[in-house]
Amino acid sequence: MKTLLVVLAAATLAAQDAPVMIQEADLKWEAGPPSLPPGMKVVFLQGDMKKEGPFTFRAKLPADYKIPPHFHPGTEMVTVLSGGFHAALGDTFDASKAKGMKAGAFLSLPAKSPHFAFTKEETVIQVSGAGPWGITYVNPADDPRARN
Repeated sequence: MKTLLVVLAAATLAAQDAPVMIQEADLKWEAGPPSLPPGMKVVFLQGDMKKEGPFTFRAKLPADYKIPPHFHPGTEMVTVLSGGFHAALGDTFDASKAKGMKAGAFLSLPAKSPHFAFTKEETVIQVSGAGPWGITYVNPADDPRARN
């Protein structure tokens, strides 16, 4: 993965007509959005999640990271790049129902499908979809924005 070249032929942040070519060494990780539990880092590769159109981002999740049951307005596609990502459908967090996904695994979660995820080790995933993106927690008390 050290020499990974990501070639995305769709939209850049500023112009929809230019290809995106990013070396892994050039990625600038930042704190994750307030809509997700603290501790994750993200890097946006393509598009703007708040606007209509395709987007792609990577998330670096620490060990023992947990995302409570939630859903999105559109289909979410996740590729595991490193580590282990555990996920399951359902509106109640039950780790015993999760499927462990290792590097190379792919998940496609249909719009409005409640799901949850967690890690046991540092994990990097790549998420793609079409904006505008959003997240709704099944239990509103799980929403990190409610704590601020």
